[in-house]
Amino acid sequence: ESSPHLPAPKDVMVYSYNFRSLLRWSPVKVDGGLVLYTVCFKTGAFNQWDELNCTRIAQTECSFPWSLKERRWTVVLRVRAELGQVTSDWVETDPFVAERNTTIGPPEVNSVIVSSDSLLIGVTPPFASEAGDSLQYRVSYWENATSTAKKETKTSNTLFKIRNLKELTLYCFSIQVELMTYSHLQLLGLQSVPECYRTAIS
Repeated sequence: ESSPHLPAPKDVMVYSYNFRSLLRWSPVKVDGGLVLYTVCFKTGAFNQWDELNCTRIAQTECSFPWSLKERRWTVVLRVRAELGQVTSDWVETDPFVAERNTTIGPPEVNSVIVSSDSLLIGVTPPFASEAGDSLQYRVSYWENATSTAKKETKTSNTLFKIRNLKELTLYCFSIQVELMTYSHLQLLGLQSVPECYRTAIS
């Protein structure tokens, strides 16, 4: 039974980055004793609370297990504080759907090969794609001198060229992922940090 003496965890939030998700909360501070936490979950399809390999843990976060990797599932989590036999009230999260609520990071830029009129760029996607995903890279690029005039190109290849550049000119680019999911949701990722390269002389 819950007791008024043990406050419930606060700031209970799901954090999700590149479809890796975890639940976090603020620690409950009490005098005399180590507060432990238990996390449960239920899915939209099955209205029953199950334990989530985070029972009586001292940490204030709990990673989603492999069994909850389905991006389209609706998941609700709850956490409570425990001290000996005394427990707090449960605190529930809002429904979480990874496909809608995750943050997609920028792709990793692995290589840039410079020529006089182009940059050949190689990237790695920020997460492993699933069947039915359509992943595109949205590339913004600009001359450093006129950084307001940005151009954009889109590609689904992990190796691509920015063409028709002037020689001996500094160009900067930034890339973000555009994910079209199996269920036709469009997710736009975070922009990569701009990188700048000077084209060669022909």
